[in-house]
Amino acid sequence: MSSLTQSNLFQRVAVAIVGIPLLLWLNVKGGLFFFSLVLALSLMATAEFRRLAVHHAHPVSLLVLLPLTALLQLNFYFRIVDYWEAVLVAVMALQVIELWRTRGSQLMNIGSMLVGLLYVNLCFGSLLRLRLAEPTTGMGTGESLVLLLFMCIWAADIFAYFGGRGLGGKIFGRKFFARISPKKTWEGYLVGIVGSVLAAWACSVFISGCPDGRALPIGLFIGAVGPLGDLMESMFKRDAGVKDSSSLIPGHGGVLDRFDTIMFMAPLLYLFVTYA
Repeated sequence: MSSLTQSNLFQRVAVAIVGIPLLLWLNVKGGLFFFSLVLALSLMATAEFRRLAVHHAHPVSLLVLLPLTALLQLNFYFRIVDYWEAVLVAVMALQVIELWRTRGSQLMNIGSMLVGLLYVNLCFGSLLRLRLAEPTTGMGTGESLVLLLFMCIWAADIFAYFGGRGLGGKIFGRKFFARISPKKTWEGYLVGIVGSVLAAWACSVFISGCPDGRALPIGLFIGAVGPLGDLMESMFKRDAGVKDSSSLIPGHGGVLDRFDTIMFMAPLLYLFVTYA
């Protein structure tokens, strides 16, 4: 293993040792503690998405985007108005502001940041609403649902990493999604699914309030569908021509890099919990 790879792995492990207990503690605390986490992540992710967008457009300033992000997340927590109404205000504001701007293509400017603003805030807003979910029979508590989401995604990442390194290319002759992420292998993907299911089983056995009888299907679903979130973020980065969304988190890149799968899966799990 090269010294560069060793250094990157050390940074990733060091951040995980500090970051994972912090995330778990904030999840246990809930309320304004968890809201503060989601708000901070949303603000940083919005700034990172703008950094990607400037490679092809001239998006509005962070002085506009960050307050809009804060207002959307505040509404997800306090529900001052209906969620769609808050999103409508953000969409209309971006379009009206563009009337006074003269740089670049108005369609590209509006479109790039609408995607970023809505993607970031709807995904993290879903995570927040998931944590605030009232306990229900068979579905568990909001705290247990977020924990299940985190554990399955982290386990899938770890299993996929080592499964890909150990078995990558030895069983299947094709890459998992070479056009977007050339390093991903089918072997890593399948081993990642196993890791997610095992994490779901562990949560169902050892975690009080975990969804009754539904943890394993949720784990299977997260393991199978979760990689799409990583691929989506890789698509954005590849189009922008950058390796990481930022260098905020040592060894991990930015918030979009580290939380891409959580962002993608949180709305899907929220919809499952709400309508299943």
